[in-house]
Amino acid sequence: MKILLTGISSFTGFWFASELSSRGHEVIATLTKNSPDEYEGIRKERISLILDKVTPVFGSRFGDAVFNDIIESGIDVLCHHGSEVTDYKSMKFDIANAVKQNTNNILSVIEHLKMNKCNSIVYTGSVFEPNEGSGTEPLNAFSPYGLSKSLTYEILRYYCSTLEIKLGKFVIPNPFGPFEEARFTNYLIQNWFNGKTPEVKTPDYIRDNIHVDLLATAYESFLQKVFNGNNPVSKTNPGLYAESQGTFTGRIAREMESRLNIKCDFKLLQQTDFSEPLERINTDSIRDVFNWSETEAWDRLADYYSAKYLK
Repeated sequence: MKILLTGISSFTGFWFASELSSRGHEVIATLTKNSPDEYEGIRKERISLILDKVTPVFGSRFGDAVFNDIIESGIDVLCHHGSEVTDYKSMKFDIANAVKQNTNNILSVIEHLKMNKCNSIVYTGSVFEPNEGSGTEPLNAFSPYGLSKSLTYEILRYYCSTLEIKLGKFVIPNPFGPFEEARFTNYLIQNWFNGKTPEVKTPDYIRDNIHVDLLATAYESFLQKVFNGNNPVSKTNPGLYAESQGTFTGRIAREMESRLNIKCDFKLLQQTDFSEPLERINTDSIRDVFNWSETEAWDRLADYYSAKYLK
């Protein structure tokens, strides 16, 4: 298939683009900045590794003239993965601006798809949106960012329904793996390499962590189902390790200790911050769905961090 994909500089976008390319799809990737040199840090590293696997189009945003020109050139599926994330962890996150950016000229985009015989959109959602996954009731949005993702989807669903474009929603839980930002997994492993004992402040939260390569495999499979199917609206909520963060920490420690040959001790603190819902997980376990090796996924993670911290 010929796929137009947004958001490849992100952690999951990088892995989705890699998986789609490895499966033989032609991926046209829009990037908002004007050149690779304008990116920094881990995003720049991802882009440098993915450029030879996609056709990059720099300086284009969702819904602008360049974006619609790509659609007019002929595509099979629009994968709307990128979204506005500035200050996404803050309560000051600008919901209205995010939704505006995420749905820029949405009617024009949908009309261009329709006119050029592309009848499928796959949108990336989040388990932290309101009414997604399962867990502590009510299923409120975790943050203004989560709310912006939900509002974006509802706008997409309205226009897709009106103009008869198939819409698939791929709901992401907590992915982890090589080339992610300096988040929880990186925090643990960096401390272990430095001979320190990391502290886990929120061990009681029950979350759904998943290897990013398995998530990417599920994404490509879901895209195929949306494209080849007849359902006007489809959704999948893939998950893997639905467990407390304390239990997940122990899982990472066991897997890394046996591979890195270093002590992977950790300390679970008594949790005092319950500002987020106690439990939020995805509902579709995919552990045995694909031809995927859990052992090899842990091997890749260990190899990545060995190269990163043993330079």
